[in-house]
Amino acid sequence: MYSAISANKRKTWFIMFFFAVIIGALGWIISNLYGQPSFLYLALIIGGVYALIQYFAAAKIALAMNGAKEITKKDEPRMYRTVENLSIATGMPTPKIYIIDDPAPNAFATGRDPKHAVVAATTGLLDIMDDDELEAVMAHELGHVKNYDIRVMMIVFGLVSAIGFIADMIFHMMWFRNDDESPNPIFMVLGIVAAILAPFIAMLVQLAVSRRREYLADSTGAMTTRYPEGLARALEKIRDHGSAMKRQNTATAHFFFANPLKGASLAKLFSTHPPIDDRIAKLRSMGNHL
Repeated sequence: MYSAISANKRKTWFIMFFFAVIIGALGWIISNLYGQPSFLYLALIIGGVYALIQYFAAAKIALAMNGAKEITKKDEPRMYRTVENLSIATGMPTPKIYIIDDPAPNAFATGRDPKHAVVAATTGLLDIMDDDELEAVMAHELGHVKNYDIRVMMIVFGLVSAIGFIADMIFHMMWFRNDDESPNPIFMVLGIVAAILAPFIAMLVQLAVSRRREYLADSTGAMTTRYPEGLARALEKIRDHGSAMKRQNTATAHFFFANPLKGASLAKLFSTHPPIDDRIAKLRSMGNHL
């Protein structure tokens, strides 16, 4: 598990490089489309600044988009005590704790690092989970914090947003260009194709990263509680109850413990989460070795 954590941290730099290449390619196409080399540098600067803003603001954005409200110990003592005890056990600062008023059982973690972390759970999760299961789910979320998954996903979130912004800018520039301008038709086609495909490719990378990290957080949470069965049972309840939430936000879906989106066959293909049954099987296999 620890080698996987190290490998995932190394992949953070690869992910950033890969997204920089996509942003650079979009800037290069714009530059050739209008014969202005400065557009390449402008795209890289805009992409970098946009991603940086998203990196520092994404936690607040994700909380606001999902209607999360911060709580104190007196507001929800069971939830607060669970997170506080797990934080002490893992040697991490207690993150800020939020509640989402939603009957679907779900949870998520976000933030830049353990010192700036946030965990949130739905009212539905608190309603159907016993103490062992709630502890297991929160241990999973703190696993994301411990493994610095939250930082990676914040970076990915910011860069995906930046790519979408630049792709929209390409469409805008082509649509509202002056009639006197006659761009190279080859780069016109490249611009259209890139503007369509770049956000899609970025989304696929986001999905691949998210799925792998869910397995790792499951393992980390099970190691923390020393009771994989608790997390397996929690996943079974979520599978049987359904995790689709009232607020459907594809931009923040990858933050959640289970897929918060309504699942059709195509949605499952592009899900940010691995199949629940696979996660349960891996956890029960772990139980034989703990």
